[in-house]
Amino acid sequence: MGEKFRLMKGNEAIAEAALRAGCRFYAGYPITPQSEILEYMSANMADRGGVFVQGESEIASMSMLWGAAACGERVMTSSSGPGYDLKQEGISYLASYNLPAVLADVMRYGLGDGEITEGQDSYWEAVRGGGHGDSRQIVLTPASVQECADLTYLAFDLAEKYRTVVIILSDGGISQMIEKVVLPEAKEHDKDKFDWAIKGYKKLDEPKVKVTNLDRSMNYADYDHMVQAKYKEMHDNEQRWEEFMIDDAELVLVAYGISSRICKSAVRRARTQGLKLGLIRLISAWPYPEKAFKNLPASVKALVSVEMSLSAQMGQDVCLATRFTLPVYAYLTSKYVPKTQGIVDYCKRVLEGKEKELEVY
Repeated sequence: MGEKFRLMKGNEAIAEAALRAGCRFYAGYPITPQSEILEYMSANMADRGGVFVQGESEIASMSMLWGAAACGERVMTSSSGPGYDLKQEGISYLASYNLPAVLADVMRYGLGDGEITEGQDSYWEAVRGGGHGDSRQIVLTPASVQECADLTYLAFDLAEKYRTVVIILSDGGISQMIEKVVLPEAKEHDKDKFDWAIKGYKKLDEPKVKVTNLDRSMNYADYDHMVQAKYKEMHDNEQRWEEFMIDDAELVLVAYGISSRICKSAVRRARTQGLKLGLIRLISAWPYPEKAFKNLPASVKALVSVEMSLSAQMGQDVCLATRFTLPVYAYLTSKYVPKTQGIVDYCKRVLEGKEKELEVY
């Protein structure tokens, strides 16, 4: 029999799954609501034969990650809010050098320092590439403690498959809740299997530096083709989503993370009141699951983006995914989780023609 379930916080599940995936280098800096990831790594990394570093800043931690990734290690960092902002330069460097890494962004609410409550307003920063370069990262969005473990475990494989940064886009709600979780099997990582990794030694016929900025080591035409082909492969093959009761739905909610959990409750409650709602739940925010919108039932009259972002960050991706072929509305909150009945009432007003469509600007 496999391992029995444990009761864990979402943050703890992320950290333990990373260790079981073979992560042996973590560098980070404490900030709420992700600090349990750092604390868990501090307590457990040495026992797994790895290295934990609490850097003097987020910027320093990302630089350490860059170096360890170049040596072929499975590496990870995590942050929240303004701490995640400070990691953007490092994301650009990792992308430029074509290095795999996993980064957990446990979103919190607010501009600037913000607050330590739940939030989903780092969406654009994650899915639009981040940093200061022309790059794309795979972005996975857990909606349960079990998915915190499963998607983190998967993230390391995807990072190596595409030699890219993979972001676990969690939030303060999912990270702090405690649920039962069945953890994946532990495995070891062979850092010497990569021909591109720095080994600390070289043969006489090997170049002195193997890991280098790609637009210096390739001509521009080859570089452009390689990057475009890589992003297309990621886009075409890594879209992930869940459909919930959409077969006869009149309105389909679109949500991720903590908001999607409330949406499931809203779908169930609405149907007891004669209102046919459904849900498309994002599991990947990039690539955005456009395929989920290709063959919606003829009964669907409109889509409703439900998110904790007053600027409807994900709502704009809903419009793009449907190519503006269906009306799109948005039920938006800021620093509080959407309410079940609030979503139901909003959808009733949509069907009654009392709400305006989402304006994209």
